[in-house]
Amino acid sequence: MPVVIGFEGSANKIGVGIIRDGEVLSNPRRTYITPPGQGFLPGETAKHHRGVILTVLQEALDEAGLKAADIDCVAYTKGPGMGAPLVTVAIVARTVAQLWGKPLLGVNHCIGHIEMGRLITNAQNPTVLYVSGGNTQVIAYSERRYRIFGETIDIAVGNCLDRLARVIKISNDPSPGYNIEQMAKKGNKYIELPYTVKGMDVSFSGILSYIEETLFAMLVEITERAMAHCGSQEVLIVGGVGCNLRLQEMMGVMCKERGARLFATDERFCIDNGVMIAQAGWEMFRSGHVTELSDSWITQRYRTDEVEVTWRD
Repeated sequence: MPVVIGFEGSANKIGVGIIRDGEVLSNPRRTYITPPGQGFLPGETAKHHRGVILTVLQEALDEAGLKAADIDCVAYTKGPGMGAPLVTVAIVARTVAQLWGKPLLGVNHCIGHIEMGRLITNAQNPTVLYVSGGNTQVIAYSERRYRIFGETIDIAVGNCLDRLARVIKISNDPSPGYNIEQMAKKGNKYIELPYTVKGMDVSFSGILSYIEETLFAMLVEITERAMAHCGSQEVLIVGGVGCNLRLQEMMGVMCKERGARLFATDERFCIDNGVMIAQAGWEMFRSGHVTELSDSWITQRYRTDEVEVTWRD
């Protein structure tokens, strides 16, 4: 039963998690929060991560009750994400791997979300809606790849919500999307908005002034199309926006009408975290993957379907 430690820091969250054979041993994280009306810039975010990552690492070890000698593999987010934060985490992970004498493993951030969602929910072969600040994709597994059936053609749904929050000065604490959701719960009037679904893809840039209900309806539509194509009876929502209870409710209605099952996780695992990287790393390490030091670079562009998924049948 290998023990894998995972380092995540592709955006404004920095997390370190440890997993052993499907058991989450620890998963501490920190969030870089900016004032209302401001986003997080790469350089400032990386500075935040550098300031806390060693503390978070020690917290992860202490919470798990483990020492360096107990770790079998060090996994880190290779991409996609913001360049400077990714580099910060990769440097620490490389250093730790060399100091501890452990193999290193670069993990695709998106696949980290999927594998963590599968572990926590026990979903077997779901159609996946991956929604976050940087990504919006409808995904299904086939022939050793997580295939992308549809995606945004401009900005991600989380980025759309974040930008709305900046325009109207909504607090970034704990997150813009969460605060928008709480405000939306108090609404009682639906305003008809632009609805832009193009085949299996969606466009959010033109709807930025209007937001939540219509965005989610578009996502439910393209997810249902992917389910029909794949003959799937399961939906798994992953990514930071996946915490939104209204999105889960709307997806649940669609699933009920189709006789399908909906799977989702709470904020411990849908928001970026270290243990999701550890879990994907655990699956990869168990199937023979290792990243050589010379190949342990990062990339801001790393599509979900670029990874060969050797750990699934």
